[in-house]
Amino acid sequence: MTVETKKRMPITDAELIELANQARQRAYAPYSGFHVGAALIDDQGRVFTGCNIENASYGATNCAERTAIFKAVSEGGRQIRKLAAICDQETPCMPCGICRQVIAEFAAADFELLAAGSSGNFKRYTQEALLPDAFVLPTKP
Repeated sequence: MTVETKKRMPITDAELIELANQARQRAYAPYSGFHVGAALIDDQGRVFTGCNIENASYGATNCAERTAIFKAVSEGGRQIRKLAAICDQETPCMPCGICRQVIAEFAAADFELLAAGSSGNFKRYTQEALLPDAFVLPTKP
């Protein structure tokens, strides 16, 4: 789901988490039973959501965070300002290592992660806190 804000009105943290929670309801997780949803705001003020999508070939599984990021990138987004992720557990769930690397690739300078639990509580993280010294390809001389 892409939610375009016509007036570019700011979205509150609670609203972004709720959009992630709605995406969580669409997760396809028949193997783990672990449902995750994500919602992000890109540098154009657009909101994209995603859910985790499992596959019998586990390597083909995609996390909610990457689903939302890939949707944003496929629609022209290149920088993520804020990303909310929510899961089935009460404590806030954190992105996996692969998602942290993808976040690092597209995080704006002022990026924030809102890691939320099903009870609504959340913790706020910067990209640097998620993945210090993230991998970057060296530039060619």
